[in-house]
Amino acid sequence: MTIIPPTDFECMVRLTIAMICGAAIGFERDRRGMPTGSRTLALVCLGACAAVIAALKAGDSDGFSRVAQGVVTGIGFLGGGVILQSDSMKTIKGLTTAASIWLTAAIGLLAGTGDVELAGFVTVLALLVLFADSMMKSMWPKVDENPKPPNEAPPSS
Repeated sequence: MTIIPPTDFECMVRLTIAMICGAAIGFERDRRGMPTGSRTLALVCLGACAAVIAALKAGDSDGFSRVAQGVVTGIGFLGGGVILQSDSMKTIKGLTTAASIWLTAAIGLLAGTGDVELAGFVTVLALLVLFADSMMKSMWPKVDENPKPPNEAPPSS
């Protein structure tokens, strides 16, 4: 298989689109006050895109496969660092943030291969999921399976 490296202009377009897609998902996370926001996700997406472009520019036909494997594994490790578990299994935080980091890297891989339309579409789908989640939480608050008993008034003397 012959690889035709992208032109410098094509690379700049792909990198810009990757950065915009990552930042868009990050803005949603910023809006919710999450620790991983627009800067982090823009950089993750941009970095994944740059890694793919570097492999394509080298003309290595197997380069994308190796880059994709490395990005998915490395970003999975990074995402694992934002997951926090407290005393019980019911209080785990950071799963959505970790998934957002992982998905943003995948969007960067798409943009790097030149499939910018699909990268944009996946970004829109991700934003729909994230925004739908916040709308659903306001419509149907989560029910606590183990409600705490109401505070009892102290006995009067």
